[in-house]
Amino acid sequence: MFLVGKDAPDFTAAAVMPDGSIDEQFNLRTYSKGKKVVILFYPFDFTFVCPSEIILFSRKHEEFKQRGTVAITVSVDSHFTHAAYRRTPIEKGGIGAIDVPMVSDITKEISRMYGVLSDGKMALRGTFIIDKGGIVKHALVNDLKLGRNIDEIIRTLDALIHVEENGEVCPAGWRKGDKAMKPTQEGVTEYLKDLTDF
Repeated sequence: MFLVGKDAPDFTAAAVMPDGSIDEQFNLRTYSKGKKVVILFYPFDFTFVCPSEIILFSRKHEEFKQRGTVAITVSVDSHFTHAAYRRTPIEKGGIGAIDVPMVSDITKEISRMYGVLSDGKMALRGTFIIDKGGIVKHALVNDLKLGRNIDEIIRTLDALIHVEENGEVCPAGWRKGDKAMKPTQEGVTEYLKDLTDF
């Protein structure tokens, strides 16, 4: 299912929270409370590429927070496995005490709703950015062997914020502080005439 431009599917499931507690009724809409959301789907706990993504994702927690955004991870593991993963030190193959909720999609229904369930078994590496109104604005799905760039997620989030606040559009490679363009033919012309590498 293609979700960009549509309402983000809501869900309620058990989750391990940043303080290590278990929320048996973690709900996406309740948790986000009108904030933007980044959801990071990954295949399984205690695997290979996943810890590198989750640890870096968690380390950007404050940067997400500064952007009025909550960050969430989801996999098809149970919340008990999530808790064990958090309790396992990084040097022993775990992720340590991360700063983002870890949602249990043990029924695989959340992964199915977001279109990232692979062969009915696990989630692909899906990334979704949802605006304050609950609309999916960005979706990216990687194969299991391809890890994501967390800085690129933040760059895309910055672009969304710029669009929302300024009514402009963000061209290729745009970064916070760069010139954007007006969504008109004149705006495109003005932007492109300044590009010497085009």
